[in-house]
Amino acid sequence: MPRFKTFEQEDRRLVLLRLLAEDNDYRINSSILQQSLDLYGHSVSRDKLHSEIHWLQEQDLVTYEQLNSVMVVTLTQRGLDIAQGRSSTPGVKRPGPGA
Repeated sequence: MPRFKTFEQEDRRLVLLRLLAEDNDYRINSSILQQSLDLYGHSVSRDKLHSEIHWLQEQDLVTYEQLNSVMVVTLTQRGLDIAQGRSSTPGVKRPGPGA
């Protein structure tokens, strides 16, 4: 994968985790996540978003429940640790200091 695409993908994954970390119950549906990603400069299709959610789930960073065409995504403790910079994992951008 070209370097910029890798950087963009890692940043998109971090943004997803941070959006979930900001929510009171660490849970957001994929429709809201897609709209929120767009606000952060990551305009992606629903299919691409679902692929990212599946990847995050495989890494034990989120769980999800499928409700028709929408996924309800919940942050795990490991995902929260990565979103807050207390831990890191390949494939997700590490947040900067004070972030």
